[in-house]
Amino acid sequence: MKAEPSEKIQTKAKAQVVLENNQLHPLSEWLRMERIPHIWCSTCGIGTAVTCFIEAIKKSQIPREDIVVVSGIGCSGRIAGYIKLDSFHTTHGRAVPFAVGLKLAKPKLKVVVFSGDGDLISIGGNHFIHTARRNLDITVLCINNFIYAMTGGQLAPTTPLTAVATTAPYGSYENPFNLPLLAASCGANYVARWTVLHVRQLTNAINEALNKKGFSFIEIICPCTTHYARKNKLGTGLDLMKFYHDNSEIAHGADVRDVDIQFQSKIKVGKFIDIEKPSYLDQYNQYLQQKLGKNFKPYGVTNEKEH
Repeated sequence: MKAEPSEKIQTKAKAQVVLENNQLHPLSEWLRMERIPHIWCSTCGIGTAVTCFIEAIKKSQIPREDIVVVSGIGCSGRIAGYIKLDSFHTTHGRAVPFAVGLKLAKPKLKVVVFSGDGDLISIGGNHFIHTARRNLDITVLCINNFIYAMTGGQLAPTTPLTAVATTAPYGSYENPFNLPLLAASCGANYVARWTVLHVRQLTNAINEALNKKGFSFIEIICPCTTHYARKNKLGTGLDLMKFYHDNSEIAHGADVRDVDIQFQSKIKVGKFIDIEKPSYLDQYNQYLQQKLGKNFKPYGVTNEKEH
C-alpha cells in the first residue's frame, strides 16, 4: 500500500527519533525501528531487560535465525513486536503453550518466552507449572514489576504483602508467589533472579539459560513507576534503582524457599538452581526407544545414534 503524505511525515518523524549525531540507534540491527518509539513509560525497566537479552544472544553464538521470541499480553508483551527476530505476540496467558507448540514442531529452534508476571503466573500459571514439570527445552524470562501495569495497576500474583494496588487500596493481604521456588519445585533445570540494575549479571544469566538444556527460568525484577511506585509512594525510577542497589543481596545457590520478596525489604538475587536432567524430548526418545526398540524413530534429533 502506498503511503499517504501524512503517513510519510509520521515515518520521517519516527526516523528522526532514532537518529542522534547522524548515527543509527546502536541496536537498530536487532530492533524493528519502524515501531520505535516504544510505548513503555519513562524509567520502565523493560527496555533494559531487552538490551540484556540482545547482548546475551550475541554472547550465546546461537544463530539468530534459530531463535524465536514469544510474548503474551501486557507491557512485556510488546517485546515480541519490537525485537527483530521471528516472534509471536500471543493471547493473554498463552505465551508458554504457543512456545511449547513451536518447540515440539521444530525442535531445533531456541524458543524464548519473554513476558510479565501477570501473564505468565496468573492466567498462564497452569501452563507454566506443567511446562516446567515436563522440562520442555525452552527459556522463560519473566518481567516482575509486582503489579498489572498495562491495565491500571491491579493486584498481581507477585504483589508483596501490604503493597497498595488499584484493587487493594488498603494494601494487599494475599500471599504472593515466590517465583524461583515455584519454578524449581515444578522441575526447572535452571532458575535465577536479577534486577534490571544488574545488567552484566542478567546478561550472563540469560546467556546461560539460552545454552541450558531443559526448562530455564529467570525472574527479572523491574521498576514500574507509573503504577507500583506511585501508588506506594516509592519515588522515581531512579529511586527504585537506588533501592535495588542498596537492598539486593547476591546469594548464589540459596535455598529457594528463602528467597521470597517482602515489601521494601532485601531482595535475594543470583543463580539458585543449575542442574542437569533430561529434557522432555530426551525422555520421550529414551523411553520409547527402550519400549519399541528398532521400531522407534527418534524425534527431533540430528544424530539418532545418540539414542
